[in-house]
Amino acid sequence: MINFTDLYDKTIDDLFAFGAKFTTDREMIKDCIQDVFVKLYTKRNELDSVANMESYLYASLRNRINDEFRRSTHMSDNEIDENHMKTVCDNGETYDLERIEEERKKSDKLNEFVRCLSPRQQQIIHLYYIEQRKYDDICRIMGINYQSVRNLMHRSLLKLRFLAAKTGAL
Repeated sequence: MINFTDLYDKTIDDLFAFGAKFTTDREMIKDCIQDVFVKLYTKRNELDSVANMESYLYASLRNRINDEFRRSTHMSDNEIDENHMKTVCDNGETYDLERIEEERKKSDKLNEFVRCLSPRQQQIIHLYYIEQRKYDDICRIMGINYQSVRNLMHRSLLKLRFLAAKTGAL
């Protein structure tokens, strides 16, 4: 049987440092670690076959952070749309509903294209464009060298351009 207190005390600092490789949002890292331990506790009867619990925790945390990125990217698009509408309405400016709908469709299409990328390509696009990280930070987070980051970004953008050209979108 797993002693959760000991496991938590033994791994919390390392898990936090690991999570910091993916994001600077300290609260999100803490929430994700908590989610991992809650899930671990609720599924404790099914974990007898796990040979290396620490590896399991790291993989679970990475997956949980990736889930949070996907969720927050989706939510931030909606928040941007809502905030834009409020700004336009609050300022009393006239607005073109067709233009707003067209921008929303473009945003949805772009999100669809991003979902066609590999997980690493999605991660680099998220880090660079959503989190506005510099290449040096991305190198450290993704654990790859500077030239590999540049190559991965280039291939990601080429694929996005190809998908956009193929569908005639954007």
